[in-house]
Amino acid sequence: MKVTEITNLEFGKMVQAASQKLNQNADFINSLNVFPVPDGDTGTNMSLSLASGAKYERDADGTAVGVLATALAKGLLMGARGNSGVILSQIFRGFSKKLADKQTLTAQDLADGFAAGAETAYKAVMKPTEGTILTVVREGAQAGLNTAKSSDDVLAVMDAIYEAAKAALATTPDLLPVLKQVGVVDSGGQGLTFVLEAFNDSLNGRVAEDGEYKPDDAEMDEMIDAAHHQSVQGKLDPNSIKYGYCTEIMVRIGRGKQVDHDFDYDEFYKYLADLGDSLLVVNDDEIVKVHVHTEHPGKVIAWGQEFGDLAKVKVDNMRMQQETIMEHDEEAAADAGVATATADEAPADTAIIAIAAGDGLATLFKSLGVTHVVNGGQTMNPSTQDIVDAINQSQAKRAIVLPNNKNIFLAAEQAAKVADIPSVIVHSKTVSQGMTAMLGYNPDAELEDNQASMEENLSAVKSGQVTHAIRDTQLDGFDIKEGNFMGIVDGTIKVTDADLLQTAVATVKAMLDDDSEIITIIYGADTTADVAEQLQQAVESLDDDLETEVHEGDQPVYPFLISVE
Repeated sequence: MKVTEITNLEFGKMVQAASQKLNQNADFINSLNVFPVPDGDTGTNMSLSLASGAKYERDADGTAVGVLATALAKGLLMGARGNSGVILSQIFRGFSKKLADKQTLTAQDLADGFAAGAETAYKAVMKPTEGTILTVVREGAQAGLNTAKSSDDVLAVMDAIYEAAKAALATTPDLLPVLKQVGVVDSGGQGLTFVLEAFNDSLNGRVAEDGEYKPDDAEMDEMIDAAHHQSVQGKLDPNSIKYGYCTEIMVRIGRGKQVDHDFDYDEFYKYLADLGDSLLVVNDDEIVKVHVHTEHPGKVIAWGQEFGDLAKVKVDNMRMQQETIMEHDEEAAADAGVATATADEAPADTAIIAIAAGDGLATLFKSLGVTHVVNGGQTMNPSTQDIVDAINQSQAKRAIVLPNNKNIFLAAEQAAKVADIPSVIVHSKTVSQGMTAMLGYNPDAELEDNQASMEENLSAVKSGQVTHAIRDTQLDGFDIKEGNFMGIVDGTIKVTDADLLQTAVATVKAMLDDDSEIITIIYGADTTADVAEQLQQAVESLDDDLETEVHEGDQPVYPFLISVE
């Protein structure tokens, strides 16, 4: 059988089959988490993300495949949960942009769409990591392009895309050693392979007319996200600031008398990345906005003018600002009557939105000045739409988002791009980092300056988590048994034991160094205040100079969240 085009009917059936395929296999994908903790939710995230996309596609007006693909991409973006869901949305964003004007799809269109999707997905990730969903989509897309050179059969092209993706998935343990250590393949890649398998089966008539999808045996996978490299130091000697000028420009792309380049994001970004740090580049078809800390603001401004005229220029001397802050702190320290600001005193102009699960955690964040808390985190990442709604409904002039989980980074970043007000992300990986970041917030500072200051605070705290293993495995040098507790410090397993309290105490010991002063213990829904008090007493017995705090967080999954400062 040969098929030379995909109509709206076939495309709709492909999307719905893929949504069902992911839904049926979500638990399997979740089980492939490298860490044997109960929050491996790649499958859940991808399933919910695609379910949103499938609904948008079903509800779309029009019969052109390009219109349906655009609706699919929009629904995926707004429903995207976790990094895996956001990357999936970016694949279909590139796919839909390439095919937006198509009534039906030829074999070449199909190949071109996935090639554009792979390119868009790579650009969406700050530090693309091979051995993940990115490798799988790239290899599949290339196979589709190769096949389309000699065949106009969409079945042949789709089969080539799926088979190459499946082969690429099998290679992911060779590209990421941690996958090989645990004996799994990348979970995001597995999820995408399920989508491509469903597309292929649908086109070949292997999906029932009523839409029911019969799942096949699956291979294994796990998604590993590249951690963002965080800058260090909170309170600085002005002379130690490496890049002294906070420089912001807004460029109207292609307009002005000094335009010398067509705008290319990668070229534009790379030049600026070599000039400093804390770089933020956001653009649409008309405007590009830049924030960077540099010693050469003139070079930043001149570079922008090569792509368009300047709609905004702002340069602040951060060394002078730091001198002023230090002078202010000295005056404040001398004034015994100065009170600490409370959440109620936070300015209405800026919304600070934290992601957290548990009433206790929400209360703690609000006590630090957070204005809004979105319920979510472990086991249930909020969607892009959830975060957008929180930003837009805040009625603030600007917003700062604290994800408090690296798997929420991409959804938060996409939300910031489409929100109604200027918004930035502070890349807190843990609840402890989110709380420490709040110490760098200045209600009188500019949005991007607050972002930079809060991010600088992230490395000032060590984050510990105690949870239980959901399966037997060997990882980080430990022989871990199902049901045992694990102590995880900044993403690395340091302790495993059958006893919760012993695990927690050993986790604290692994976090301590000569500079440790304050230990904060937040106990969750799966333990009690009595056990938390026992932990506090055990910690204080380790060193008389340690100061401890205990709070009720009500968080799921983790009986204890521990921070050391």
